[in-house]
Amino acid sequence: MAYELKDRTTYSNKEAQIGGNRDDIQLQRLGKKPVLKRNFGILSLLGFSCTILSTWEGLLGAFVEALENGGSAGAVYSFIYAWTGTGCCFIVLAELSSMAPTSGGQYHWVAMLSPRRYMRFLSYVTGWLTTIGWQAAFASASFMCGTQIQGVAILVYQNYMPQRWQGTLIVWCVLLVALGINVAGGKLLPRLESLILVVHILGFFGIMIPLVYMSDHNSAREVFLEFNNGGGFPTDGLSWFVGATGCVFAFAGGDAAVHMAEEVANASTAIPKAIITTVLINGSLGFGMLIAVLFSLGDIKAALNSSTGYPYMEIFYQATGSISGSAGMVSAMLVVGVASSVGMLAATSRQFWSFARDRGIPGWQLWSKVSSRSLPMYSIYITMTISVLLALINIGSPTALNDILSMAVSAIYTSYLVAGSLLLWRRSTGFISLYNDNDDMTVNLPGAKLVWGPFRVPGIWGILVNAYAVIYMIIVIFFSYWPSMMHPTVAEMNYSVVGTMGFLILAILYYFVWARRSYQGPVVEAML
Repeated sequence: MAYELKDRTTYSNKEAQIGGNRDDIQLQRLGKKPVLKRNFGILSLLGFSCTILSTWEGLLGAFVEALENGGSAGAVYSFIYAWTGTGCCFIVLAELSSMAPTSGGQYHWVAMLSPRRYMRFLSYVTGWLTTIGWQAAFASASFMCGTQIQGVAILVYQNYMPQRWQGTLIVWCVLLVALGINVAGGKLLPRLESLILVVHILGFFGIMIPLVYMSDHNSAREVFLEFNNGGGFPTDGLSWFVGATGCVFAFAGGDAAVHMAEEVANASTAIPKAIITTVLINGSLGFGMLIAVLFSLGDIKAALNSSTGYPYMEIFYQATGSISGSAGMVSAMLVVGVASSVGMLAATSRQFWSFARDRGIPGWQLWSKVSSRSLPMYSIYITMTISVLLALINIGSPTALNDILSMAVSAIYTSYLVAGSLLLWRRSTGFISLYNDNDDMTVNLPGAKLVWGPFRVPGIWGILVNAYAVIYMIIVIFFSYWPSMMHPTVAEMNYSVVGTMGFLILAILYYFVWARRSYQGPVVEAML
């Protein structure tokens, strides 16, 4: 497959007269004032994107769902399915971010791609879907990180009697670390992300090598040919689709780099490079870890019933026979997990800030403010507060927080679907012009002509990739609302559809009661 990616090395005549940074000029062409500092380069952005995705780390926490519905073989083919589908989705995101690199992401793209008649409403709904999805994703990631720390304590101290409120306190500690680093601002976050990228890669080998070397191995037949329908679904195929959501979760959050667009140098080329490289690196590491774990599986029933709450910790212990060794292996994951929460707070708050800047959120006057240090402090604080409150749910029902995780997947993928479908329509009808370095009228604003950015997949290949991404997203969204078994009890039911649709209905009501008077789509603050 061929694709085009070229750096913009010349300015138009109008730009030459005005002068200034080319990223800021491009942002002004999109109607936005440059108010954030561009501290991220390609390496730090790649670290940011890779650690937020944390595919091999997230897979260890979620692959059990694929084992229960699909079995060992089902998990292998679910991962390949998720990797290829996500890869196509990420290519679509890369194309869109190259056309319009703003922190708003999906809702800005929908505004520029939609017919004028439906622009405001579709953009508004997409903005809320992205907001719901990222707020839920940040809360879920922090919850998983905090409860995994508690799981290590259970593994190491056998007399420890865990309490749910203790898990919530640990989650709050993770949130405080994320808040402290984000509030510090400057170049601390980019430098941290570059460092964590190294930990992300070295930690993979630090876990996989002892796991494979020290464990007893299953046969290739057991790994690649044994299926399981643990949920009691009518067919194995239906069971496989339900279980595949565990592998899909391991790739959630591909648009994180997009929401940092206004803090990235050479954003129209750096973001596509980071997104595509992320799916290649994380997909490779994730697939390698999955195969290693499946060949090293011991007593799966003991793993599923592990008192730590995370079966992979029991798998590590069975392989090594050492509590300290297992704890050390888990610790590498926890470092990346905490760093992932730090990055997710940054991405979530920037998306929230951008949507508030365009008046899509109640209280937008406050949330859209930027501090003297070029940070959206109020959006950081409100994002932090939402996660602190959601962590309280763990005290009453840890299952409810799993539904919040499903909300994150369904809402974010629905926002991808709206933007991806509109892009497919526009490119299929030939409505998007070719990129031109010397065209000083290139803006990609709502109602203006559409022009490809420096990155795109040309011709029929672009249409095929875009179409496959849309089909994949529809399947992912549909099965993200399913429970993990037929005839679930009240406690086993997946209530994410209630949460996602409930918040969306409230947002639509707010639109017709008030927001339609204030929200006009992406606000044009500056224009060249």
